[in-house]
Amino acid sequence: MKLILTNEVTGLGSAGDVVEVKDGYGRNFLLPRGLATPWSRGGQKQVDALRKAREARVIASLEDAKGVKGQLEARTLTITAHSSESGRLFGAISQAEVAEAAKAEGVTIDRRTVEFPAPIKTTGDHTALVRLHPEVSATVALQVVAG
Repeated sequence: MKLILTNEVTGLGSAGDVVEVKDGYGRNFLLPRGLATPWSRGGQKQVDALRKAREARVIASLEDAKGVKGQLEARTLTITAHSSESGRLFGAISQAEVAEAAKAEGVTIDRRTVEFPAPIKTTGDHTALVRLHPEVSATVALQVVAG
């Protein structure tokens, strides 16, 4: 099945890429979640628009990405969340909350570039991966506190 990715999919590609996947993966996972659209001849215009939007969001150069990586890894981002007395959160920490915490520290990142190794559902210290550039990823220390 030939698809056009509309969002970045780890291990498959980024928005605007035309990929060939197995029918079940495309039909049961990518299409229902809105991560891809079926490929067609007219889809080339859509691919060009997605690539242009992605280039506007991506940090332009490798040097800039390395600078942002240094800023992120030097800090611990603090996120306040509602939790029970035992420290279990009511919900989970989202990528948008990590992006907001980074922005509060003076570093602007796109929420779509934040990935968690496992959902964050407790208070305490955690980590997140931020893909700043195809060649540069930063590991960010997170401190989740009850609020």
